[in-house]
Amino acid sequence: MTQPHAPDPHPLSSMDLERLRPTLHRYCARMVGSALDGEDIVQDALVRALESAPPDQPIANPEGWLFRIAHNLALDLLRRRARANGTQEEDDMDLIVHPVDELARREAAAAALPTFMHMPASQRSVVILFDVLDYSAEEVGEILGTTVPAVKSLLQRGRSRLRELVGQTAAAGKRAALSAAEEGLLRRYVELFNAHDFDTLRTMLAADVQLDLVNRVRLQGPAVGEYFTRYKQAPGWRAWPGLVEGRPAVLIQQQALAEPRRPDYVVVLDWSGERVSTIRDFLFARYAMADLEHSSL
Repeated sequence: MTQPHAPDPHPLSSMDLERLRPTLHRYCARMVGSALDGEDIVQDALVRALESAPPDQPIANPEGWLFRIAHNLALDLLRRRARANGTQEEDDMDLIVHPVDELARREAAAAALPTFMHMPASQRSVVILFDVLDYSAEEVGEILGTTVPAVKSLLQRGRSRLRELVGQTAAAGKRAALSAAEEGLLRRYVELFNAHDFDTLRTMLAADVQLDLVNRVRLQGPAVGEYFTRYKQAPGWRAWPGLVEGRPAVLIQQQALAEPRRPDYVVVLDWSGERVSTIRDFLFARYAMADLEHSSL
């Protein structure tokens, strides 16, 4: 009797997600011009991939399959932004260029996130995948569902556009400074945090507060209060108020005696009135620090 064929394992099971996740974040952050929004897309892509039905045939390139999911989610976000702003992007061009250009790769790797947002999405995706993440033209074509000549065409125009933009100030990407009230709440939060007065901090949480301990766990409501227990048990760190992409944040250095004062990771806060409504802690997602725009207050 023929034995029943065992179902193929889920494509995610063959991937080293700890290795891949920082690379996926670099792509998503540049596609949408925000390290915070880029991390949201990474998480959504992983959930979408996990919840997808196992394919009938094995996926030849699981990594490319996951990138394609993330790419489509990034495009969805960009379309929502465009509809909200009443704008539409100019897109695909048709010149073909040989892809080997080390100067272009260095320029793309060094460009700030807001710079990429001044490029059409199709050009942006090809430049990021090819020049920043070092995928081949064939791999880029597979991820984006297009041909190698089209990839080279978009790469040519994208590099040209990026070169024009490098060195320019992307003022449109800046957010307004915190109000005096918001800054006061943030400084109070950090003061209590450094004093290990976590009981008082818990009183500052909204009843439906949401915690995203990025790359680990999500909690909501009363369970979030236990989040502070880890900080109470972990000595040596220090915190100070700052901004991350214009939003209130706690900047944290794990070794309090280290100089100069540079954050090892950040905790981004949102407020509802005078209560903390969301906490996004990047302790376990330090790969995001390479792209997070942050400053101290």
